[in-house]
Amino acid sequence: MHITPVAVARTPFAEKFAIPRQPQLAPAARGVIELQPPFNDPLALAGLEQVSHIWLLFIFHEALPADGEPPRLRVRPPRLGGNDKLGVFATRSTHRPNSIGQSVVKLERIEGTRLIVSGIDLLDGTPIIDIKPYVPYADSLPQASNGIASAAPGTVTVEWQPQALAAAHQQGQRLGEDVQGLIEQCLAQDPKPAYQQPGPERHYGARFWDINVVWHYPEVERIRVLEITAA
Repeated sequence: MHITPVAVARTPFAEKFAIPRQPQLAPAARGVIELQPPFNDPLALAGLEQVSHIWLLFIFHEALPADGEPPRLRVRPPRLGGNDKLGVFATRSTHRPNSIGQSVVKLERIEGTRLIVSGIDLLDGTPIIDIKPYVPYADSLPQASNGIASAAPGTVTVEWQPQALAAAHQQGQRLGEDVQGLIEQCLAQDPKPAYQQPGPERHYGARFWDINVVWHYPEVERIRVLEITAA
């Protein structure tokens, strides 16, 4: 079996740390799905303008197993604190048997052979192997249940040092993006490993677009953004 990417995702997320763990948790995360040859023809998108959301099937290209590495039958999902193990097929872990993931994103508009989307949770450069329309009557099941993740995870409070907030607004004007909103929505998901209990002296950092963001935890359930700088 041979799978060829049909598109590539361009997103704000330059590294894996601080990417939302599920789609739609950060609506300010806008991305572009760029169709690749031979699919970069508007004919491939005819009719998609009638759809509000799409499924993206993609490859976890930075979590590919090494040659000869035995398959992971159990994984440690972050939702359980990163310590308890579950069978791989009971989770959405990045460590998949075939490194395939799926996300549903909002289709904002179509520009030629580029799909402008929001609520994305993919690393920049992620290969897209298929695009499918979201079908509400079939894909939304109100009676469905999941005892492992029955509701969206709780969030933590995000606050700003004044100079960091000013820098976020400046970078937002330069990029034409809601930099403050994206950072707040991503950090509110508490990206640090669940088993860590850092003191306020420990700093964390992540890269969004071409800017570096540094924060710390003055309290366990509170994040303060300390610095925004150009990468």
